Amino acid sequence: MAGSRGGVLELAVLGSLHETPLHGYELRKRLNALLGMFRAFSYGSLYPCLRQLLTDGLIVEEDPAPESAVPLPGRRSKIVYRLTAEGKERLQELLTQAGPSAWEDESFGIHFAFFRHTEAEVRLRILEGRRSRLEERLDAVRTALARTRERLDGYTLELQRHGLESVEREVRWLNELIETERRGSAAAPGAGPGAPAAGGEPQPAHEDTSRAPSPGTDGPERPAAPEDN
Repeated sequence: MAGSRGGVLELAVLGSLHETPLHGYELRKRLNALLGMFRAFSYGSLYPCLRQLLTDGLIVEEDPAPESAVPLPGRRSKIVYRLTAEGKERLQELLTQAGPSAWEDESFGIHFAFFRHTEAEVRLRILEGRRSRLEERLDAVRTALARTRERLDGYTLELQRHGLESVEREVRWLNELIETERRGSAAAPGAGPGAPAAGGEPQPAHEDTSRAPSPGTDGPERPAAPEDN
């Protein structure tokens, strides 16, 4: 599907249908919750996208199960959209993309929303690329602010500072995520604490309870002292 916007919507639709088959209204609600966090979502773009996915054989239309929906007289039952095997392959192809298109404002949030289905190496590359892009933006904003500070009124200056602080917060957040991903990758070969589970998400390290007695106990039983003769 051509265009960055079309690619983002394609990923969002295929990723949502990967979770479960959905009819149009449910899909619209899910996409609104997902895409609405990152950019305005136009419902007018959804159905052309669905038609293209149907034409490409990536999804199919199915009638709902009789027990799940009973259509009212004179009204057609809602069509359910389901991912095909080709659609699953296409989704995996999209999830392996870790180039600049996955780092931009338009697409980063959608890729991040499906990180649980993404390989650890790809997740790390996307996070590092996003951080690099934001650091470039920080340098540019700081340079521009230093040049124009004297010519800006107080409100515009505060707006610039607010934008700068927002980017700085995201960079700190990315630093934490990258460190977590690296710890998980380092633990994976030995399957030690923090190694990613089968789903690909880093797991918290398990505590070693053998080093401390359980609450309410006096610890391991000591051998009895020898009796005096």
